[in-house]
Amino acid sequence: MDAAIALAEQGRWRACPNPVVGAVLVRDGHIAAQGFHSAYGQPHAEAACLHDAAEKGVHPADCTLCVTLEPCRHHGKTPPCTQAILQAGIRRVVVGLPDPNPQAGGGAEWLREQGVEVYMGVREQSCRDLAADFLVWQQEQRPYLILKLASTLDGRIATRNGHAQWVSGEASRASVHALRAHIGGCGGAVLIGGNTLYADNPLLAARPLPAGGRQPLACILTSRLPKLADRLHLLHQRPEQCVFLCPRELAASPDAEALRDIGAHIHGLDAARSHKGLDLHAGLRLLQHDHACFYVLCEGGGRLAFSLLEQGLADEFRLHVSARILGDNAALPLFDGRAPLRMDESLNLRIASLSMCGEDAHLMLRPR
Repeated sequence: MDAAIALAEQGRWRACPNPVVGAVLVRDGHIAAQGFHSAYGQPHAEAACLHDAAEKGVHPADCTLCVTLEPCRHHGKTPPCTQAILQAGIRRVVVGLPDPNPQAGGGAEWLREQGVEVYMGVREQSCRDLAADFLVWQQEQRPYLILKLASTLDGRIATRNGHAQWVSGEASRASVHALRAHIGGCGGAVLIGGNTLYADNPLLAARPLPAGGRQPLACILTSRLPKLADRLHLLHQRPEQCVFLCPRELAASPDAEALRDIGAHIHGLDAARSHKGLDLHAGLRLLQHDHACFYVLCEGGGRLAFSLLEQGLADEFRLHVSARILGDNAALPLFDGRAPLRMDESLNLRIASLSMCGEDAHLMLRPR
């Protein structure tokens, strides 16, 4: 299953809006054939694995199939994987995660009814993390949100006067541009808050953009819309790719109409019921429904990041930690705005992975 998980990652981004899936055929304790879902519309992992077996002269009936996601049993762009498994003579299947899609799920039970042994839940947490984006799309009908922040060793994202160039190293910054390019290739967006827009005047573009790639949408959550006279790079260089999420009354203002005239998209949101600020859940759903946006990369400041964490909307938190120490209690912290008196009042995440990128440590955190 670990090998199938590693295989599945090779289809990341290209499989969208399908899940990434890996499959291996195991015979006598060794991997005899393998496959993964390489891109949307291409054969599923099970079919790719069976094709690999045929090219290698491996008889699937002699093997156990390990697959990260429950084999589908419906006709979509490709035939049902359950039927292919049965026709190949496979009698034992090991599955990591049940399929949450009601149209495609139920494959394990169908195979059992045909006499196939099916074992569920092997490396389930790892397979759940692997398919976390697909689970969000299926269960919440909104984009998968990746939160990215960079901090010093003492948890500061900028000096007390707001200087933040650069907290992280060159390798980390290059990885962020690569991530932006992947997000853009899926039609996704980079999200910031209004404070970041006015303070940093960012372009929110991937540099360099791979050949044939496309830039991510620039999404700004703000309580104050910019004016055309403001010297903002986004408005002057790619207004048609700008999406503003603002209070509903502001979306009907003259400033909003002026922005629409140059091609920008303005959407009004209601106030959140249980938290301060706007209804971010509704805003994310709107991005998926109106802009076919399946991924959102949040690069805003600590306030927006903390709001997303509080509302349970940060599906993946990528924290880049540099070996710098500011040692200034007035420097801008990663998060701020709460005053808990007990440790059990904290927001709790889990560390899913830890790696090095240049001189920085990269932590991948997920909700518990």
